Amino acid sequence: MSMMKEFKDFAMRGNVVDMAVGIVIGGAFGKIVSSLVSDVIMPPIGMALGGVDFSKLAITLAEKTETTAAVAIKYGVFVNTVLDFVIVAFCIFMVIKGMNSLKREEAPAPAGPIIKECPKCISNIPIKATRCPHCTSEI
Repeated sequence: MSMMKEFKDFAMRGNVVDMAVGIVIGGAFGKIVSSLVSDVIMPPIGMALGGVDFSKLAITLAEKTETTAAVAIKYGVFVNTVLDFVIVAFCIFMVIKGMNSLKREEAPAPAGPIIKECPKCISNIPIKATRCPHCTSEI
């Protein structure tokens, strides 16, 4: 089998294509959620907290000089990123929960027989019986 044919078989398997589509949609969904958090959710929260812009919250460790950039811990951006993650995780949870509810439960396997026929008298007897209670023959 040539390497190209083997690669084509691998790439065209359903789960690989499904995964690629999921990654592309997930990336786009991540951008939507990031915009939702930074442009819709955080401005009212910041306004309620006295006009705070979370994306600019930082602790400056070293001021900017002519030769070096400022060193800062940008905890406001971190808060936005945590909210992004929580929203994405919740949405994924809801999608998976919805998909699981759509799955049909498999019917339980039928139970094995619990009775058998006596070969001598044709009476129904329990499957584990070693002697027929009707004709007393050994089974």
